[in-house]
Amino acid sequence: MTILLNANVESDLAQAVQLLRGGKLVAVPTETVYGLAADARQPEAVRAIFTAKQRPDHHPLIVHLGDMAQLDDWALRIPTSAWELAKQFWPGPLTLVLEKRHSVHGVITGGKNTIALRMPAHPALLNLLRYGDLSLAAPSANPHKHLSPTSAAHVMATMGGKLAAVLDGGECVLGIESTIVDLTGDEPRVLRSGPITPTQLAETLGCPVACPLQHSIAVPGNMPEHYRPRTPLRLKTAQEIQQDANYPVARMLLTLNADRENFSFALTRVMPSDKPSYARLLYRALYEADQLNVREIWVELPPSTEEWSDVADRLMRASRS
Repeated sequence: MTILLNANVESDLAQAVQLLRGGKLVAVPTETVYGLAADARQPEAVRAIFTAKQRPDHHPLIVHLGDMAQLDDWALRIPTSAWELAKQFWPGPLTLVLEKRHSVHGVITGGKNTIALRMPAHPALLNLLRYGDLSLAAPSANPHKHLSPTSAAHVMATMGGKLAAVLDGGECVLGIESTIVDLTGDEPRVLRSGPITPTQLAETLGCPVACPLQHSIAVPGNMPEHYRPRTPLRLKTAQEIQQDANYPVARMLLTLNADRENFSFALTRVMPSDKPSYARLLYRALYEADQLNVREIWVELPPSTEEWSDVADRLMRASRS
């Protein structure tokens, strides 16, 4: 049985800490998406994450820290660039890939010699980390390759019974996973697009930041097929939508254009035109579309700018089958 705890109630927060210290799994709110958390210093607890999510054990996890100084507990030979980025963007949606300490168990890192670390900005999670003196391994709280949850209700609906508790901290304010940047090579490299762009990173570091379209480095959330609703998702151009809008198939449409509300879809949802609002609502909109039992979800392609690259990345992975 999975219990629902309130992140704003001190006794509930204390109960979440007790469960985590006891080796149990607790879903926690972050500013990005809800995470499925285990005490990162308990390898058996961390292994339970992979079982609950049905996630491959070679795929690394992100460790969430309550204080920037904890970087030294997990990483070796921390470059100046890591401290510069942490000072600028932590707490916040930026994950740093660094060389791991020898003491870090391979279950967290997928057997690799690097570790992914971030300090989340959600006040409830920071309270939990600091109150319990914890570091938490926490991928998204969803079945492997499926939609990331942005509310406690979504976690309960898809993962209930597979974890001890869900700590309800409200809706996630960003709604899309963190940017991951690798600082172990000759130049910084973005390995997963997120709310913080390569341009922002480069401005802080004063040097170019690579953003390869393809790479062989396994990082959280970087599977070819990922973030998928149960309903097949099709990415469509505006022209394709215009041409095929009356084709007799039950579909839901996510669009940026209010003029498309007159098309013959089962439901048309006009998404916000500004990227932060769109990203915040994206997973919720796809989750709600899944409840409609339509045959397909059509999503109009977002703008092809750097700001929208994380949204485009998630939609591209979600559309693969």
